[in-house]
Amino acid sequence: MGTEGSGRLRVLLEQFDHAREMAEVRLRGLGDEEYLWEPVPGCWSVRRRAEATTPLAFGPGEWVLDKGAPDIPASEYAEVARQAAAGMTVRRIADDWSVSVARVEEVLARTGAPPEPDAAPVTTIAWRLGHLHYSFAGEWEWAFGERRRDPKLMVDFLPSAAATLDGFWTVVDRWRTAVGGVSDEQLDTVGFSRYPYGSHADDLFADVLAGSNLEFIHHMAEIALLRDLWRARF
Repeated sequence: MGTEGSGRLRVLLEQFDHAREMAEVRLRGLGDEEYLWEPVPGCWSVRRRAEATTPLAFGPGEWVLDKGAPDIPASEYAEVARQAAAGMTVRRIADDWSVSVARVEEVLARTGAPPEPDAAPVTTIAWRLGHLHYSFAGEWEWAFGERRRDPKLMVDFLPSAAATLDGFWTVVDRWRTAVGGVSDEQLDTVGFSRYPYGSHADDLFADVLAGSNLEFIHHMAEIALLRDLWRARF
């Protein structure tokens, strides 16, 4: 039985629906040139497999999503500290972030100190949409689907803005429909999502949903800024 009227789920869904409505408006009229625009050298984007510029670029088809060597960004140091405080071992945290134990120990040693600024790459609209696309596809698979397919191989990354958005909104709406039927018991279930990347298996599903909303909102805000810069580039 759906529980969209229950307090916690209603708040999460209303937040998501509002963000989705704004995102759809901001993405109208997106063309291929803007979608693939690289405002600075060294951007991460969607590229043909043979032209990928990063060592861990991935995807099931001809076009892949750039990905560099794994690390823990400074903006996530507090999350690592929370994981350790919750009882996760250093080895488990290292596996979660796909980094070395030494890197986790380095981050934990900085707990309480001002974080260093991130040296994160600038990413294109194509990259940000691709990241959200495979994340939503994978989160649905590992919470409501068969829980077996690798999220990084579930989405064909494409150089076409229109084709990408058609597939993207279909995946997003499937996720929203499934979440709308979640019960209070499922919200309170640790490991209801078994998503293989990140800490979903150790989290309440309510926390997974809150994190998914945050990911959607912050990437869409970045896309909106890139669209503003595209219009003002001359």
